[in-house]
Amino acid sequence: MNEFQAPVEEPVLAATTARPATDARPRLLPPFAVVMLNDDLHTFEYVVQALCRICGHNRVQAFRMALQIHEQGRAIVWSGSKEVAELKRDQIKGFGVDHFALHPVTFPMGVHIEPLP
Repeated sequence: MNEFQAPVEEPVLAATTARPATDARPRLLPPFAVVMLNDDLHTFEYVVQALCRICGHNRVQAFRMALQIHEQGRAIVWSGSKEVAELKRDQIKGFGVDHFALHPVTFPMGVHIEPLP
């Protein structure tokens, strides 16, 4: 080292603590079910059309679900992520007036979401 050079200090390395290995895989969120409830005022045709348009069922599937809703009081009409289940629930509630009924039914179908096991 000559007289014009400043001494170079060695960098000090900070001590690191070892972290336990964590599972880096993303966790799957539990699926949710959209459940439609029976009432005596909405018509089968209204329910079938709602299930076809909103849930993507064909008419035969939708009719079977409408029959299950009628006979058992409820049916799971769609299942998947919570966000999409909330959207489907809101779309069913906002499907509109049931003009197929003798007197138009203006209140929405009973529908809610629930987590699946």
